[in-house]
Amino acid sequence: MENIRLCCPCHFGLESVLKFEIGKIGGGDITVTDGKISFTGGEELIPRANLRLSTAERVLIELGTFRAESFEQLFDGVYALPLERFIGKGDAFPVKGHSLNSKLHSIPDCQRIIKKAAAKRLGEKFGSTWLAETGAVHQLQFQILKDVCTLYLDTTGAGLHKRGYRRNSNAAPIKETLAAGIIDLARVRADSVVCDPMCGSGTFLIEAAYKACSIAPGLRRSFSAESWKQLPAELWRAERDAALGAVNKASGYKGFGYDIDPAAIDLTLENSRKAGVQSRLTVREQDVMKFKAPEGAITICNPPYGERMLEIREAEELYKRLGERLRPDSAHPAVIISPDEDFEKFFGKKADKKRKLYNGMIKCNLYMYFK
Repeated sequence: MENIRLCCPCHFGLESVLKFEIGKIGGGDITVTDGKISFTGGEELIPRANLRLSTAERVLIELGTFRAESFEQLFDGVYALPLERFIGKGDAFPVKGHSLNSKLHSIPDCQRIIKKAAAKRLGEKFGSTWLAETGAVHQLQFQILKDVCTLYLDTTGAGLHKRGYRRNSNAAPIKETLAAGIIDLARVRADSVVCDPMCGSGTFLIEAAYKACSIAPGLRRSFSAESWKQLPAELWRAERDAALGAVNKASGYKGFGYDIDPAAIDLTLENSRKAGVQSRLTVREQDVMKFKAPEGAITICNPPYGERMLEIREAEELYKRLGERLRPDSAHPAVIISPDEDFEKFFGKKADKKRKLYNGMIKCNLYMYFK
């Protein structure tokens, strides 16, 4: 089978991290744009990317791109695409998507036209006037940007941030895919010691364990395309076996988590058990004012921040206390994400490096201290 063009969306600011990951799993002809990476490879990259990429939001098959300034152009563009390569006679093919800065701005109308064009193409290819759509779901996803439409097929299902270990979380969890990117930027390695003085639901510690031990983040979940007849089950089994074989059981990683809230400690322990890395972690209830990082340990945290005046002042006081306890230097590196532009002022030290990231819709900075 000829190569497939795939596309993986990601958090803004993590493009370089995801590009490296894609190259590592064998993706070729890599194209980087804001918030997504496109690449080419064989069909084995579909299960491999779903299983192994830690910073991608999902894995999409890029079916084609064409200009669509009218509904007629939209219909013709979709109709011309080889949909039957991945969608079978009885398969369901719902449509969703978005449009930005384009003449075709009505999402329901675009969905209707794309659905109609896809049904005509598939009906003709399969010699059928009626498509039951009772089989596996093949989610079509469109993007119309400046009158250019790209049609994708989603192979993932529930977003890749849903690893399967965090069914419960605290009030302000950080997304697993963003946490994984921060872990990578913090240069966590197989023998790293990682600390989180405000561990919440344990996401940083667990994702750091996955990174250090080379544990594929998708091993504990299933994916939409696993039920597709167009991708052999043996392909998925082979990639799962390969991912399991790549786990580094000899890793010296250790994670230390602390939180003032006993419920957060229980949550971290529960999530780490589900993730299969509980033996790597030491977690206990502790106020941040008693925190002291071991020599050489990397401190990574997402301190709380407020939206109202009183909460903001409390957050700023916390940053000050955190700076007093961490005192980061080359022997005690620290990586902290915060939306507060004045974080360094309250923390008491200018970052050695800053990187813009988005935590959901919130613009943040990643403050990195390593000198």
